[in-house]
Amino acid sequence: MKALVLSDTHGTTEEVAEVCARHREEVDAIFHCGDSELPSSSPVLEEMYVVLGNCDLKNAFPEEIVEEVEGVRIYMTHGHNYNVKMSYVPITYRGEEKGVHLVFFGHSHVPVAFQQNGIVYVNPGSLLIPRSRSERSYALVHATGEEVTVQFFERDSGRELTDMRESFSL
Repeated sequence: MKALVLSDTHGTTEEVAEVCARHREEVDAIFHCGDSELPSSSPVLEEMYVVLGNCDLKNAFPEEIVEEVEGVRIYMTHGHNYNVKMSYVPITYRGEEKGVHLVFFGHSHVPVAFQQNGIVYVNPGSLLIPRSRSERSYALVHATGEEVTVQFFERDSGRELTDMRESFSL
């Protein structure tokens, strides 16, 4: 299973469409972790799983989803309800409650990948307003039955941020 993961795009459509077009043929699914600030009817979001962020219109999207793609169970939420800017503990508890392999979240605009209790957590950063790094980023997540590889990319050039690549055993 290979997924494109975006978050915190805050009203941008051209940039989202460009990143999706860049990777559409190589991924099984596209996930948007919230704060798209677009209506649910926006054509750029048509082929994506999307959750509600704190800047989105209320009830535009679900607050959380669990999806299975190619045998990999994925939980996605924006992260604001789990205080991800303060600690990852609440979201790790939620991931365990959901019984998933992967958790995708956003909100902090900080790209990160880590593993806790056998679950891999990924925040792709922001396509618009980066924090902690200068690059506007997104992620590609490749999960096999035994391993997860997370790659982060810079939005404009599509260049991999190789110092951020992470691999985890499941």
